[in-house]
Amino acid sequence: MNAMSNKTVIFSAPSGSGKSTIVNHILALHPEMEFSVSATSRAPRGTEQDGKEYYFLSVDEFRSRIEQDAFVEYEQVYEGRFYGTLKSEVERIWEKGNVIIFDVDVKGGVNLKKYFGDAALSVFIKAPSVEVLRRRLIGRGTDSPEAIAERVAKASEELTYEDRFDYVLINDSLDAAFADAERVVDDFLAR
Repeated sequence: MNAMSNKTVIFSAPSGSGKSTIVNHILALHPEMEFSVSATSRAPRGTEQDGKEYYFLSVDEFRSRIEQDAFVEYEQVYEGRFYGTLKSEVERIWEKGNVIIFDVDVKGGVNLKKYFGDAALSVFIKAPSVEVLRRRLIGRGTDSPEAIAERVAKASEELTYEDRFDYVLINDSLDAAFADAERVVDDFLAR
C-alpha cells in the first residue's frame, strides 16, 4: 500500500463559492485523484450520463440501497429527492490505488469527514462575504431572484458548519484560492 491509498479529499461549499472550479483545478494537477460519482434519485438533465455525472437510481432503488446499507452517506434533500455516496464507488477508486475527491454540499462534507476520519481532508470553501456570494449568483444569470434569495439564506446557514472542517479556504481571488487549495492538498497527500 502506498502513502496515497485510502485517502479522500472532501471539498464542500455553499452554492456560488467556486467549489467546482477549484475541484477541477486540483483534479487537473493530480492524475492519482479520482472524482467520486454520487448517486441521485433525480432524472438526468440534458446530456448527463449514468455513471459519469451521477449514478441515476429510481426512488425505490435508492430506498432499497439505503436498507442494504450501501451508502457511506446520503441525504433526502426534499421529498423523494435523494443524493448519496455509494460504498461501491469508494471501493472502486481505492482498488485502483487512487485518492478520492468529493465535491459535495456542506452537510454531505460533514458526514463524509465523520465517516472517513483522519483518512480524509475536508476543505470548506467560502466567498469572502455573503454579499459577494449574492453578487456572484446574480452575475451567473442562471437563477431567479427568488432562487438567489433562497441560496443566500441557505449559504448563511451553511456557514455555521465551517468549524467542522479541517480547513477553511476563502475564495476571494481565484489564483490565490488555487494556490491555497494546492498547498493544503499537497500537505495532506504527503502525510
